[in-house]
Formats: sequence, C-alpha cells, structure tokens
Amino acid sequence: MKIVTKNLLQPIFSLTFLVGLSALVSSCQPSQPNETTAAIKIDGSDTVYPITQEVSNDYNFQKNNGKSPSVKAIELNSSGTSSGFKKFCLGETDINNASRPIHTHEIKKCTQNNVTFLELPIGFDAITIVVNSENNWAQDITLAELKKIWEPSAEGKITTWNQIRSTWPNKPLNLFGPDKDSGTFDYFTEIAVGQEGTIRKDYKADKNYKIIESKVSSDINALAFIPYSYYNSSKDTLKALSVDSGTGAVMPSRTSVKWGKYRPLSRPLFIYVSYKSLRQKPDMREFLELYMDKAPEFVSAIGDVPLTDHAYKLNKIHFNKGKVGTVFEGKSQFNLSLEQVLQKQAKF
Repeated sequence: MKIVTKNLLQPIFSLTFLVGLSALVSSCQPSQPNETTAAIKIDGSDTVYPITQEVSNDYNFQKNNGKSPSVKAIELNSSGTSSGFKKFCLGETDINNASRPIHTHEIKKCTQNNVTFLELPIGFDAITIVVNSENNWAQDITLAELKKIWEPSAEGKITTWNQIRSTWPNKPLNLFGPDKDSGTFDYFTEIAVGQEGTIRKDYKADKNYKIIESKVSSDINALAFIPYSYYNSSKDTLKALSVDSGTGAVMPSRTSVKWGKYRPLSRPLFIYVSYKSLRQKPDMREFLELYMDKAPEFVSAIGDVPLTDHAYKLNKIHFNKGKVGTVFEGKSQFNLSLEQVLQKQAKF
C-alpha cells in the first residue's frame, strides 16, 4: 500500500487571519453559536483513555484560569479502539484514541466519508499476561502456550492449568480479557492466535479493565491479558508472567519495551486527529499542542512507556506541516521497536 502524505495546513498567519475575519463577520450578524466553544469530541481506546484524560484535565484547568472561560468541556469517552474508529470515520468525533494503527477497512471508511486524519504516536504499551498474585506455579509462558490457551479449538477443551503445562496443577483455568471492540483484543489475538479477532468465546470479556483486574485479583485460578499501565496500578494483587517468544522469557517493563526486548507484545499507542475538525475548531490546535507537550509526562505518570524526545519533536513537525495519512500500511505491525517506529515517522 503506497502511503501518500499531503501538506494541508495553511501557515499560522493565514489561519489567524481567517479566524479574525470570521469573528469580525459574526459580530455584524445576529448572535449565533461560537464555533470556538464547540466541545472537542474524543472517543476510542481504553488503554489511551487515561493519558488523554490527564491532558484534558490539564487543558480544562488552564481554560478555567481566565484564558478562555467560554470554552466548553471536552467530551471524552472510551468505547474501545475499533468502536471509536467507526465513529471517527463517520465524522462523529474529532479525535480517536487508538491502541493499534488504523486498519485498511477503517481507512476506506474514512475516505468514503471524506475524513482526513493525522496520525500521532504518543507512547508505547506492553500487553501484559497477568495472574493472581497468590498463583505460585506460573512464572512465565510461551507464545505457543498462549496460542494453545486462546485459539478457537481450545474452547471447552483447554480448561485446566495442567493442560497448558504438565508441571502446573490440575486446577480450573479461568480466562478474562477485553471485548472485541478493544484494540488490545485485536492486537493480542493476531499475535497469540495468528488471526485478528479469532479467539475462543468461552472467556469472560469486559470493556472495563478495572473489572478484569478485580476478577483476576479475586481468583487464584485466573489468567488475563491487559495493558501494562493497568497492571502497574494493581501490582499488589496481580502478577505478570514473563513471555518467551523464542529467545528466552522477558518480563514486561519500561526497559524491556524501550530496548525492543518485550516483543511482539509491545506496541505503539496513538491519537488520530480529524483534519476537518482541526480546521473548524480553533481550540483543537491549542489542545493538541498541549497534548504533544505533556505526552511524555502523562504517559509516564499512568505507567506506560514514553517515546524519545526526538519522536515527540517529529510529531510537532508533522502536526504543523499537516501531514495526513498513516505510515503503518493499514495493519498492525508486530516486532517494532521504539526506534523503528521513530524511523517510520522520520520518513513520513
């Protein structure tokens, strides 16, 4: 797939002139809703949600300190990456939080609805395999064992721990994870099973990671896959398993993700920005500039892995130049290190 980027944003002075002209015209007409006060609508990934929530809180705090008191609150929801893209590509939202790259069918839908977008990576996550903290038999797991657990043919058949590994006890295997609207679900199923969205159906699915955490925390026989930041917030009651992808078992950590050791279960996180909204809602620019400035701080604060300083600078360059499109060819790309993502963005 050939990736085409365009330089769409007008110079700042032109945008300022147009906004000023619009204000002058509106002042000579009957009072109408001010476009600058329109809420910024954000939906999508539950994994990215906490980061965007922190930025939104900071943005609203600044707005309420006299800068622009008329600006309405940001409308922030979390319906999952896939569900969010459905709304985004219909033009119903301004920003979509995403825990995977936009897919080909979603690009097609956006194109059909004239939704042009900017793709901004904001951090890295590690999909974490967790068990109850009292589980004293499982310390690590292989990709082959994950497939054995989660593939469709395991439904109703792989139901005890000793069926995964003979040295593990003959105890019930209780499985938990996110639902099909989740980008984590998409990414994990393609890695573990080999086909996105293909997974056994007899596990307990939920869109709320807090509920999944609670279920695993109260069940010694439980196993689940969740984002790294959610594991980080529940280390007292959850235990992470190291994952062996063929070169030895590796624990998820900021260091293992940063240096490309925890692969293929590490992945970039994104926000996708509607270019039309960026043009029509001047507050979008201010919000996104704050987002790019604060991303390293808030990504770290919620327990994920920030990109390099250079990567965040590239985001700002692409944002100011109005580079639209994606560098991920309409699919999730596994085994990418942070530096490889950076190289892709540098060529964007």
